[in-house]
Amino acid sequence: MALIMKYIESINRYMDSHSDSRTKDWPMMSSPFPTLAVCLTYVYLVKVLGPRLMENRKPLHLQNLLVVYNASQVVFSAWLFYECLMGGWWGAYSFRCQPVDYTDSPTSRRMVHACWWYYFSKFTEFMDTMFFVLRKKTSQVTTLHVIHHGCMPMSVWFGVKFTPGGHSTFFGLLNTFVHIVMYTYYMFSAMGPQYQKYLWWKKYLTTLQMVQFILIMVHAFQLLFIDCNYPKAFVWWIGMHAVMFFFLFNEFYKAAYKNRLMKKNAQLANGHAKPNGYCKSINAHDDLFLPQPVATATPTAATATTEAKANGTLANGHANGLKNGYKQLANGNGNVANGNAVHSKTNGILLNGYGNGSNGNGYATKLLDDVAQELTHRKTPK
Repeated sequence: MALIMKYIESINRYMDSHSDSRTKDWPMMSSPFPTLAVCLTYVYLVKVLGPRLMENRKPLHLQNLLVVYNASQVVFSAWLFYECLMGGWWGAYSFRCQPVDYTDSPTSRRMVHACWWYYFSKFTEFMDTMFFVLRKKTSQVTTLHVIHHGCMPMSVWFGVKFTPGGHSTFFGLLNTFVHIVMYTYYMFSAMGPQYQKYLWWKKYLTTLQMVQFILIMVHAFQLLFIDCNYPKAFVWWIGMHAVMFFFLFNEFYKAAYKNRLMKKNAQLANGHAKPNGYCKSINAHDDLFLPQPVATATPTAATATTEAKANGTLANGHANGLKNGYKQLANGNGNVANGNAVHSKTNGILLNGYGNGSNGNGYATKLLDDVAQELTHRKTPK
């Protein structure tokens, strides 16, 4: 144990000798291990302990809390974005090459403070996952989500410790802007279904995040080809983070949206087949609500039978297109309502439902043919 502590102390001394003296004594900045401990605790809570504690509990309803939290994140992100602009990116910084300003000028100090508060914001974002766990939305606690949130505090810590300002803060500038948009969406989504019609742009959030990472990659890796007084180690650090997150978000995008589109196209190619007895024909545009199978042949109130007392008309399970006992299919628009069995008291006909209608394999046609033949037979003079 003493050897481990000695090793940790040597790491801290080395870091202090190369770090920015302005942030040396700031909260959580003396050593990377407190930040690492918080990140590991977060992963354990959201992947192990949290789901275990919520396993036999009902999900919590946190609508009002979620609205307040997301609104707070919008304001916080907007303030950070403004501070990054005023700390240098609004005219003073160069997008081509921007060394770190280690002086105590007001602008430099402003950017240093913005960097630390950006680092702090990464901890507040842990609440995104905590709320998923408390609401038992475990499907949203994905590997991408946990990696993204779990890595960011540790990644930003090194920037605040060694390079609080300069070229790498472009990452924070873009990220805070994306978070303004993202938490605005989350806020309206939490406000209830009446706001869903305003959230048609949901799928573009992931695209916006991927564009963000592309811009960060280009902005960071350009320093590998030009002379700039900025540490190359941080060029690789920021650039490779952007590469990793780009591919992770790209996989999420394909899984969430592309596969859904493929399934939709497959349904269209299969004749618009839908479950629960609904079949829509491509050519005739028939909407067929086919009868469901019944447990017994005896018509009762429980099986939703209906007596048809009109001339050849079947009510509650009626076939539109049958008139005066003659079969008429106008442009294939024959509709058979969803009835388990139809009993015709006048004609003494009991029509049992055929199949479940999941694929429209001729059951509706057979039903209509049987009805038409029986009615024609009844009306034919003997």
